[in-house]
Amino acid sequence: MALELTLVLLAASVAGVVLFRLLNLPPMLGYLVVGILIGPHALGLVPDSKETRYLAEFGVVFLMFSIGLEFSLPRLRSMRRIVFGLGGAQVILTMLAVMAAGFVLVHVLARADAITLPAAFALGGALAMSSTAIVLKLLAERLELETEHGKRIVGILLFQDLAVVPLLVIVPALANEPEHLYAALGWALLKATVILTVLLVGGQWLLRRWLHLVARRRSHELFILNVLLITLGLAWITEHAGLSLALGAFVAGMLISETEYRHQVEEDIKPFRDVLLGLFFVTIGMLLNLNVVVEQFGWVMLALLVPTGFKFALVLGVARALGAGMGTAIRTALPLATAGEFGFVLLNQAGGLQLLPPHLIQIVLAAMLLSMLATPFLIQYSERIALRFSGSEWLARSLALTTIATRSMATERHVIIAGYGRSGQHLARMLAQENISYVALDLDPDRVREAAAAGDSVVYGDAARRETLVAAGLARAAAVVVSYNDAHSALKVIHFAHEVKPTLPVIVRTQDDADLDKLLAAGATEVVPEVFEGSLMLGSHALVLLGVPLGRVVRRVREARDSRYRLLRGYFHGADEPADFDDEGHERLHSVPVDPGSAAIGQSLRTIDLGAIGAEVTAIRRRGIRGADPSDDTVLQEGDVVVLRGLPEALELAEGRLLQR
Repeated sequence: MALELTLVLLAASVAGVVLFRLLNLPPMLGYLVVGILIGPHALGLVPDSKETRYLAEFGVVFLMFSIGLEFSLPRLRSMRRIVFGLGGAQVILTMLAVMAAGFVLVHVLARADAITLPAAFALGGALAMSSTAIVLKLLAERLELETEHGKRIVGILLFQDLAVVPLLVIVPALANEPEHLYAALGWALLKATVILTVLLVGGQWLLRRWLHLVARRRSHELFILNVLLITLGLAWITEHAGLSLALGAFVAGMLISETEYRHQVEEDIKPFRDVLLGLFFVTIGMLLNLNVVVEQFGWVMLALLVPTGFKFALVLGVARALGAGMGTAIRTALPLATAGEFGFVLLNQAGGLQLLPPHLIQIVLAAMLLSMLATPFLIQYSERIALRFSGSEWLARSLALTTIATRSMATERHVIIAGYGRSGQHLARMLAQENISYVALDLDPDRVREAAAAGDSVVYGDAARRETLVAAGLARAAAVVVSYNDAHSALKVIHFAHEVKPTLPVIVRTQDDADLDKLLAAGATEVVPEVFEGSLMLGSHALVLLGVPLGRVVRRVREARDSRYRLLRGYFHGADEPADFDDEGHERLHSVPVDPGSAAIGQSLRTIDLGAIGAEVTAIRRRGIRGADPSDDTVLQEGDVVVLRGLPEALELAEGRLLQR
């Protein structure tokens, strides 16, 4: 029976995910729909048993672990105005509004069957959540994470994720009788404070040393087992302390995030998290009784429209109060107006504690499911909605486009310069010296005003928008140059440029090699990393001064550029690098000695196939002699030193493959 149940869940999940992938919708929505269809209230293929729900809780455990793993105090400090301003206001005011509605129903309208204040608190917490997984995924696909509204959305979602931690502690305490409520709440908070203090203070020291010990064994299986043991062990501790499984998992993630094994752990835990989280969404869908939804359709629509409309108006108002323009505020509010996965967690918890009546849970659950299904469409049409209801932005956009079109109308075979900072201005002067016309786009009004007054061909406009590039004469341009260091915006420029004129050359400036491959893969004709060009100039001047013939120096520089800076990419990491340096996608060099007894001895590089995990062998040092760019047929010997290049997580996997016994 257990095997049949597993097969039904897997088969239905695969079918649902494939269908929603074909429709370009998030797979989580597929899991929800699958749960509705195969659940006890529809086809009845899977019973809503205690064992199924308990297994699904592990999905929440690994989701909270991942959030703890990504938790970063420096990032929180840098976004504190958005996180605690926008995010705090949205969560707190939403919960207060639901609690106020419950108070009015009970004390003003004398509805004895209405929800209690503790139940309203739990319901408010559930309705305050938005979908981190769906919203961030869609924003990333649309290249909007680094936009003004994208940054605000990320900040609010970050506060929501953090707010779940105390809510998971408080909600179970609310199930006590009113006369014991405050004592139970105080006791729960005290336990949480003591346990978290002990784990975070003492656990950090112990965990780091334990992981060092495990990592020295050079066993990937042992490392994964320890990660699972730590995650589930801390979840077990907090559950038996009367708190929740998810709280312990969050602490485990926070502890590991402060170690150097963070990337490896994140990669190892991802399969468990995704599969179990999918199962969690299936079980949430199984809770929905479609008969109740049909019978209470009016209440379902009311529960859908009122919270969604309130959250939209609330985020819109707070964003405007904190200085956002109307268009930005609308784009921020639309994705956050709908429900999220942690709302289901809190609603499920409140239902299990019998804080909320079953019929109310069905109504709210149906409304939350419908709102999550609407999230992709709200994000897709957010730009049109913002322009439709933001008259000032529409007028400003129209005037800006008219100005750009007027400036570029008489130009032909010109260069569009995206960004008019120092690099853009230097390029413009070089073009002017060669009598090549250009149109520069910049978002700094002061710079645009002064440069235009001096006679430069620069206008205010966002080069990352299709209509701006078209107005700048994209179809008639000879080239586009992105002179600012923003890979996310550059990717959009490349996409729109090739959409309008596929053969148009696009040259992109970057700081280093972090996004070089991504930009080249997107279609950039040339990518110019400042660090590499500076290194080439420094090296060429040094070689010439040391007597190396100029022709040979020029050939070296040309070879480096022709190979897309391959010979310069990656360097040995040092202790002076910032703590979050690896998070930015920088490649590193790493030396791995082939110890006696390693499984790699006697195997060729082709057989080991380190390229499959993202690592490249740049050199092999054997008996004091270094051989660069070894062939795939090179056979490793005991005592060799293999020099690898790649991202930190790929280097860890490659080292484990080389040294496994």
